[in-house]
Amino acid sequence: MRILVTGGSGFIGTNLVEVLKSNHDVRNFDHKMPQDRTHFQFWTEGSVDDYDALAAVYNDHQPEVVYHLAARTDLHGESIDDYPANTQGVRNIIAAGESLANRPHTVYASSRLVFAIDHVPTHDYDYKPTTPYGESKVQTELIIRDEADRGGTWTMVRPTSIWGPWFGIPYRDFFDTVERGRYVKTIGQNPNKSYGFVGNAVHELVQLAMAPTEKVHGKVFWLTDYPPIVLDEWADLIADEFRVRRPYSVPLWALRAAAKLGDAAKALGYREPPLTSFRLRNLLTDMNYDATSTQQIVGDLPYSTNEGVRLTVDWITQQRTTTKQPAEAVL
Repeated sequence: MRILVTGGSGFIGTNLVEVLKSNHDVRNFDHKMPQDRTHFQFWTEGSVDDYDALAAVYNDHQPEVVYHLAARTDLHGESIDDYPANTQGVRNIIAAGESLANRPHTVYASSRLVFAIDHVPTHDYDYKPTTPYGESKVQTELIIRDEADRGGTWTMVRPTSIWGPWFGIPYRDFFDTVERGRYVKTIGQNPNKSYGFVGNAVHELVQLAMAPTEKVHGKVFWLTDYPPIVLDEWADLIADEFRVRRPYSVPLWALRAAAKLGDAAKALGYREPPLTSFRLRNLLTDMNYDATSTQQIVGDLPYSTNEGVRLTVDWITQQRTTTKQPAEAVL
């Protein structure tokens, strides 16, 4: 099958390309070069903001399935106008699909941040974004609902907090912090989290794209593990896999004080302090999403939390070993 992945050089995209490359004719369209050097043969450089470049890839590759993962995902934008890839980029994807005689099944990635972390949505339109990025993703969803039928069959997914090989901020930081003994549990707080191991998220993406059209067209699915993980148990698993001591427990007031210091550092220009009030609130708030509809289509997931942690720690260790090799050995 011919498959196009926009944003295939990103975190989820890298893992998706790795799974698809064995059995499918896969193409990665991304303005960034692949993180995995073995993926260069699948890469076409370009941005979804550039319709002509995007349309050229569609016309050349004639995709039967498109995974639209490309987006600006950081939280540094000051307004929705700073996220054109999440608005005009989506319109370009729809138009490119519409231009083909055989229109593809497109799987569009949204975000859990269309809702506040403590907001439990009662229906798909129950939006409550708290950041310009979240607002841009609300617009992503509205554009898809209003216009995507023109581009063929479509499905929308909302990744929750996905972690695993090739990840970055903030969950790579979480693993590093646990390994270094700097993560602490909060006395009296042990939230449940709808997090997802990337291997399971990729499995869900593949199954949703291959499902019968009538079961997935025009529908929204959460990308997450089920059931939710327990945060402190996850931290202990990570510590055990790194073979370091498990995190200590401290009172909430101490973490709040550390978060205030992080807020001050950010105000002074430090972009990613280890802990801020925003990040602390996210860590301590239950985050449970109903993945029943995903589970009905996908079934059981291939990786347990323990297996995901082991694979992630193995990847971190391997990456460190690779970066210590002489430059000529890794080119």
